[in-house]
Amino acid sequence: MEDIRQKLILESKNLGIKVTAEQAAKFQKYMKLLVEWNEKLNLTAITEPEEILEKHFLDSLTTLLACKFKDGAKVLDVGTGSGFPGVPIKIMRPDLQVTLLDGSNKRLNFLGELCSELGVECRRVHKRAEEAGLDKAMRENFDIVTARAVAQLRILCEYCLPLVKMKGYFIAMKGPGANKELFEARNALDILGGDKVDIKQVQLPNAGERNLIVVRKLSFTPKGYPRHGGTITKHPL
Repeated sequence: MEDIRQKLILESKNLGIKVTAEQAAKFQKYMKLLVEWNEKLNLTAITEPEEILEKHFLDSLTTLLACKFKDGAKVLDVGTGSGFPGVPIKIMRPDLQVTLLDGSNKRLNFLGELCSELGVECRRVHKRAEEAGLDKAMRENFDIVTARAVAQLRILCEYCLPLVKMKGYFIAMKGPGANKELFEARNALDILGGDKVDIKQVQLPNAGERNLIVVRKLSFTPKGYPRHGGTITKHPL
């Protein structure tokens, strides 16, 4: 397995993020476990070390540039899949309370093993996002909610904003075309309580443009949202 530690430290520094040697070693182990488990669980189509470094690790770390993560903040990663960006965030900021939400028990089993091997503690929740949004223990309970490559923004808003607490943030990780998605999501944002919006653009060395859509929640999400998953997809706000 190729050693990506020094390159990760250098490329992260170019983004304005400091990765220590200890943290880089955890990412190296993360890559090894991801590739090993991928053979039986099909966790990712990205399996080359250079691509994992950039399209998974560096991409995930850009979330730390999106807004201020206060000490001990409660972070929820919706549709976490193989742990991106939730686990990289936890590696970099052990003080944060990170919850990984996914609808697949197999992926969550991998994440349990991964976190144990890396020596990081993340809560894992087996629910669909719309179920979590209706759960009183989770609804409007998180300082920051992240989502990466899950759905169009106007659909993501209904999955994620009900989980964000007042004055918290929703970070949607997008590629090119973020402005168009944001325009289409204006109605969803108005209805669900998302108000102040910022787009932070980041350039990755080879993967190119990445956009972090940062939504500040400034009013409560009305009862009745989120709707059923099928309705959200077929009739987006």
